[in-house]
Amino acid sequence: MKVELTPDQEAFVRQAIKDGRVGSTEAAVQEALQLWEKRERRRSEILSAVDEAEVSLSRGQGMLMTEESMRNLVEGIKNRGRGRLDTDR
Repeated sequence: MKVELTPDQEAFVRQAIKDGRVGSTEAAVQEALQLWEKRERRRSEILSAVDEAEVSLSRGQGMLMTEESMRNLVEGIKNRGRGRLDTDR
């Protein structure tokens, strides 16, 4: 497969190679594709969760939100986010 980059993209990749951030043009493209794949997987997960939530709501399985349940929800989200950050490093 042949991929053509814009002049700005080529300059960006050349600078990254010069700075030692990537070893080659191929490595830069591979890294970019890996990041894109990761983003698309997360997007798919989010869309699936939204679909599940809509089905749950249509069944009357919604959750009553109080100040306490909202705090618990926020804490859970923070903890999951921190866990993801730790695994991404």
